[in-house]
Amino acid sequence: MNHLFKTRLHAATFVLIPACIGINYLGKLFASVLKLPLWLDSIGTCIGGVLGGPVIGAVCGAANNLIFGFTTGDSITLIYALTSLGIGAAVGIMARLGHMEKLSGAILTAVAAGLTAVVISTPLNVIFWGGATGNVWGDLLFGWSQSAGLPVFLGSFLDELVVDVPDKLITVLIVFAIMKGLPKKLTSLYDVNDEVESLD
Repeated sequence: MNHLFKTRLHAATFVLIPACIGINYLGKLFASVLKLPLWLDSIGTCIGGVLGGPVIGAVCGAANNLIFGFTTGDSITLIYALTSLGIGAAVGIMARLGHMEKLSGAILTAVAAGLTAVVISTPLNVIFWGGATGNVWGDLLFGWSQSAGLPVFLGSFLDELVVDVPDKLITVLIVFAIMKGLPKKLTSLYDVNDEVESLD
């Protein structure tokens, strides 16, 4: 278990972080332009978690939200840096436990990431937005839950659940496919049990 949070800090790691942030931004832009009912803004975070471990995944996630929030003035993004941090850490832990080696493990990782996002985001939604998420599908369910007399916290939980779990399933499956396509010489740069230090 000691290897779970071990992190290799070298040139390849410092290249990985901004690359992952850029991938997150492109995913978010893609979902926004196509008006998808999903976020798709944590693909880079998950890549960072799988390659660099939970610490790098958490850094990629939080940094992405902070940079996007401060450069666009989007205070909502800033608040959810906590969620992105949690997603990156969860995926990194699952990867270190070997769950990103097979498709079944990737699906389990996606569920873990989705539930982490739900648990962190739900109280934030309730505190700052009265329980809504700003997502079309989720907020329709939230509206129904409130008209049905369900507690706000439960309605917000369901709102997050129907968005975050499918979103993380798609995200992690994309990351799983990317990881399978990367050469071993590249992925070994981030292996905490490997002494390879360069691409030469």
